[in-house]
Amino acid sequence: MSNDKKPQIEAVFLGSGTSQGVPVIGCECKVCRSADVNDKRLRSSLLVKIQEQNILIDAGPDFRQQMLREQVKQLRAILITHEHVDHIFGLDDIRSFNWLQKRPAEIYAEKRVQDAIQRIFYYVFAKQNYPGIPQMNLHLISNNPFDIDGVTIVPIRCYHHKLPVFGFRIGALSYITDTNSIPDEEMTKLQGTKILVLNALRKEPHISHFNLEEALEVIGKIRPEKAYLTHISHSFGKHTDIQALLPANVFAAYDGLKIGC
Repeated sequence: MSNDKKPQIEAVFLGSGTSQGVPVIGCECKVCRSADVNDKRLRSSLLVKIQEQNILIDAGPDFRQQMLREQVKQLRAILITHEHVDHIFGLDDIRSFNWLQKRPAEIYAEKRVQDAIQRIFYYVFAKQNYPGIPQMNLHLISNNPFDIDGVTIVPIRCYHHKLPVFGFRIGALSYITDTNSIPDEEMTKLQGTKILVLNALRKEPHISHFNLEEALEVIGKIRPEKAYLTHISHSFGKHTDIQALLPANVFAAYDGLKIGC
């Protein structure tokens, strides 16, 4: 009999690609033409399972496809990092969960992001609701910890060029995407992280995302047991080539990869 304990937190990468995904429409580069399934990257999102509940981080345009692939039948909450299209445009498809769970979807976001959701999905919040529209409960968050059924979520204030975004820490797992700057006071929230998921767009510098060198520098400061790179672009290279560049405890994430701690 195995003595291995079941992880308290399990997670799956629903998507590990950039805003355009991989392959990019019309691109003929070696990555976009790769036959390796790990080079097929949907828009970035992570599904976290804790205490028998599913907590989703971001719901981009591939949300429906991701939910079907992982056979997800319940969502306790959706955490939104920021309001860009590749992180919220799947919210219309929460209708299926409304029907399955007989309740609105619980969505956690800061004020600016809520304003964007209400503007983009205006029909959800109209006084005269059209039949069959998604049902959403918006929960306001700030840069302070909050609880969902006893699970503490710690927001991490980061910057996507000049745009404030949130990363999230759940237990010993921390998830940060679409970021090129983490203030020193926010880095302290990441100490003790066992699994760190961090965006690394490509090798070359970028105005609003960590590149490989910058991501590895952050990982070196936090010193997690394991780190996974996500939000990977086709210009970074093939999955196998990226992995060959990484230290022993750092991994290039791929769609469908399951992790736990």
